[in-house]
Amino acid sequence: MNRHKNFIFHAALWLLIWATAWIFSGSDLQFAGENGMALIFQILVIAILIYYTIPQLLLKKKYVAFTLVSIVTILVITLILTRLLPDSMAGIEGEMGRLPGPGARPGPRPRFEDGQSLLGNPRPPSRFFINLLLIAIAYVIATLVEIFLFAKRKEEEIIINKNEALQTELKLLKSQINPHFLFNALNNIYALSAIDSGRTQKSISYLSDMLRYVLYECEQEIVPLYKEIDYIENYIKLFSLKSSKTYPITTSFSIENQNVQIVPMLLIPFLENALKHSNIEKVTGTFINLKINATENSIDFELENSKPEFKVIKDDVGGIGIENVKKRLAILYPNRHQLTINETSQAFKVNLKLELNG
Repeated sequence: MNRHKNFIFHAALWLLIWATAWIFSGSDLQFAGENGMALIFQILVIAILIYYTIPQLLLKKKYVAFTLVSIVTILVITLILTRLLPDSMAGIEGEMGRLPGPGARPGPRPRFEDGQSLLGNPRPPSRFFINLLLIAIAYVIATLVEIFLFAKRKEEEIIINKNEALQTELKLLKSQINPHFLFNALNNIYALSAIDSGRTQKSISYLSDMLRYVLYECEQEIVPLYKEIDYIENYIKLFSLKSSKTYPITTSFSIENQNVQIVPMLLIPFLENALKHSNIEKVTGTFINLKINATENSIDFELENSKPEFKVIKDDVGGIGIENVKKRLAILYPNRHQLTINETSQAFKVNLKLELNG
């Protein structure tokens, strides 16, 4: 289909060029008669180029064959055109060779110092040469245009394929996030069920709200920041219901506009990691400090948690969250994020800065 469109484009282009030339010639019918056949053969050679030489030779990287076939095609078309058209330049030649009529007073002909005439006997270019020039120009211009259009199409295909690959990777990353979240949440509810059935009901309510966010809101590319913060708060509430103890978890949210947009489920893996590895259940000597500052143009997320003296092994599932976030940041906020992770023997600190108007 693209070939048909390209052929129509080239044919219309040369029709426009010849129509413009005809108008500037004073709409002379003789001009149309002499050059109409040349236009037809230009369109013919373009058709050969578009339907055969480019798709069968050039695009298959048969460059030598393309060059040879192109030269032969141009020469054959030029020979046929020249045979069909009379040499109209002969009349002009005759006119230039006539002597002045009686009574005319020709001036002195300019000469070289040795006495030879400067004018001599000039010959106009042959009809074959003119036809060759017309056919070759049309062929070369059409080739350059086709190469440009092909390169543009390939670039668009690369962009489309890249976007599809990124979307596929994002879906895979999301599929990692949701089961990981559900696994942790169900573990918390299971632990709570052995302590207090009333709290278990609350935790199920929190989990219901969180699942609604994960299953419906997270299908969108971006969500309002306040929904992400609600999810974080519900997650902390769900975790805190595991015990009657008050966990040393502090949160600080400074939001200029709660409807500022963010990619969903981007921040929670850091909190999951902190809750899992800070040994916060011990309460004494542990802490988690969470801060989110947001303006119209940026989001600054900061999370710091304590580290136990000896590494606590909770379960075999882990390490998905942080790496997942790094991949998502690279895809969704390229050159618009700064992730800093500092780790000491006493604490683990994450600082994430997002530029929203990239």
